[in-house]
Amino acid sequence: MSVYTQIFLLVLLIIGNAFLAASEISFAGVRRTRLEAFRDEGYTSAKLVLETADNPGKFFSVIQVGINMVAILGGIIGEDALTPLFSWCFEKFMPVHYAGRLGFFCSFMTVTLAFVIFSDLIPKRVSLNNPERIAMFCARPMRVLIIIFRPLVFVLEIVSSGIMRMFGLATERTDKVTGEDILATVSAGAAAGVIAPSERAVIENVVALENRTVTAAMTARESIVYFTYDDTAEDIRTKIAGATGNHFLVADGDLDHVKGCIETRDLVLQLMRGEKMTLKDSDLVQPVEFVPDTLTLSEILDNFQKTSTEIATVLNEYGLVVGVITLRDVMSSVMSDLVITPDEAQILSKNENSWVVDGATPTIDFMRELEISEMPESQSYETIAGFVMYMLRKIPKRGDYFDWDGFRFEVISVQQNKTTQVQVTRLSALANKNQKAKAEAAAAKEQPANEASQEQANPEA
Repeated sequence: MSVYTQIFLLVLLIIGNAFLAASEISFAGVRRTRLEAFRDEGYTSAKLVLETADNPGKFFSVIQVGINMVAILGGIIGEDALTPLFSWCFEKFMPVHYAGRLGFFCSFMTVTLAFVIFSDLIPKRVSLNNPERIAMFCARPMRVLIIIFRPLVFVLEIVSSGIMRMFGLATERTDKVTGEDILATVSAGAAAGVIAPSERAVIENVVALENRTVTAAMTARESIVYFTYDDTAEDIRTKIAGATGNHFLVADGDLDHVKGCIETRDLVLQLMRGEKMTLKDSDLVQPVEFVPDTLTLSEILDNFQKTSTEIATVLNEYGLVVGVITLRDVMSSVMSDLVITPDEAQILSKNENSWVVDGATPTIDFMRELEISEMPESQSYETIAGFVMYMLRKIPKRGDYFDWDGFRFEVISVQQNKTTQVQVTRLSALANKNQKAKAEAAAAKEQPANEASQEQANPEA
């Protein structure tokens, strides 16, 4: 075999190894969502890639067999073709014995560098930049190689799968996208400036629907505006004027005897017509859904969709009404700052180190605002008021405070045993403030002493 033929074969082996390396990296780095989009557009190669990704054992076995075979053949052919050439060049400057050794070393380095650069580094970098396109390009040739090497791959797959099962490792790839994956992607996009802060907040709130219960977004029992069978037309007008929302509960006496709900529009129309107002046995009163307080916001959203309603009464484990939740409440928890005016904001920043927080603020919103990663026993409460009660281990009173994770939480407003406002301050800011106050007090004490000493030193003055 001539030197030119050997070099030509060596180039073909480098190209073949580059193809295998590109296939390996591209198939490992593809994003399933993009491949599914290509498949839906009619790309059959995308379908082949998805099928391979679902059962990658045969594919990677062929890749490894191919890469090792090509590397071994490349070494043999490269050494046979290049060693004599380098040795011939070195024989002009040194003894034949040393020229042969140096020629072998140079041929080894040349073949190694050629394979590393042209059949490994460059193909892999190209594949990482656009894995889906490269994988789709390589899909059909790789399918042919899998068929050719099927007997050998069958043996290798049985052996490798057996070893993996022996060590308790998964033999099939799971490509489920979790909420954490979505949040990580959104955070990366926000850091790169691709996703706006408001968009990031909405996406995070949507993901959080799965973890937040209805108690985090509902109107609490003591804040519910509702009608009773005994309400007069004047009572109804007064309640409508002082409340917001499109639906009101109707109860027989108190909230523990809810009979249904009524739309504001129907009430207003009846009032405008001057008709006699009576809610008992009225056709305007519609049935209302009762849901447990353990439902997540995602589940209540599904419930609203299935029942075609926009309001539900929330019950605790004892069957008592603890609140009411509407579709608007759920949407507000998703849209967050986009629909909340400054007057309605639950977290008000006094300065960079101090905040006034509404007691009804969901802990998940508080954690995001102050960039807190975790709160203690977070499953035991939903709001900041609940967190304060959990930490104090008593019914909070105004002035109560505690320190946690570099912050001081001080209760500044309580209504009917319910914490309505909490001031949160960084402890580092408090320490600096105390040091400054001590310094000012010390300076104030020294000033009269200095004035007295000056008077003694100048009695004539």
